[in-house]
Amino acid sequence: MSLHDDAVSVVRSYAESDGQQAELRLTYLDHLAVHPDGMWKACGAGHLTASALVVDPDRCRVLLTLHKKLRMWLQMGGHCEPQDATLADAALREATEESGITGLTLLPGGPVRLDRHPIPAPCHWHLDVQYAATASAGAVEQISDESLDLRWFPYDEVEKVADASVVRLLENTRARLDAGQYS
Repeated sequence: MSLHDDAVSVVRSYAESDGQQAELRLTYLDHLAVHPDGMWKACGAGHLTASALVVDPDRCRVLLTLHKKLRMWLQMGGHCEPQDATLADAALREATEESGITGLTLLPGGPVRLDRHPIPAPCHWHLDVQYAATASAGAVEQISDESLDLRWFPYDEVEKVADASVVRLLENTRARLDAGQYS
């Protein structure tokens, strides 16, 4: 199965939480149907990306990166690469590379959210498939070349430093954790 095929399967099976997520799900599927290259950075109409919100083992903090180019606190994530067999692989690889933490574990159940956001030309859109991952006890983060800083934030501080997309990702992650979907 190709990464494109995996993405179609993942997005088709994504259980959206509201009307906006349902619309995004259809937007992603339409994009993939029209763009066989829709997984790759070279796709000028936009491309899928994969990210993961890293949660500490006690489930009371998240690790955010101060993105070097955007100068915003964000979850770990980025472009799919040819070695990624699945979107989940891409999200885990990006989270590991950008956090410096080995042994991250994606929470079961697939993506937590979808987020579509504009990016500068020549491309126009990132269609981000957002996962959540846990760090093991004693994990130590290490700043990557793509980051100005890494910092653990208590849940209640995220909305003070991050944009609405990160806040929504945290809210959805917490709702799933509270519902016991990731025990």
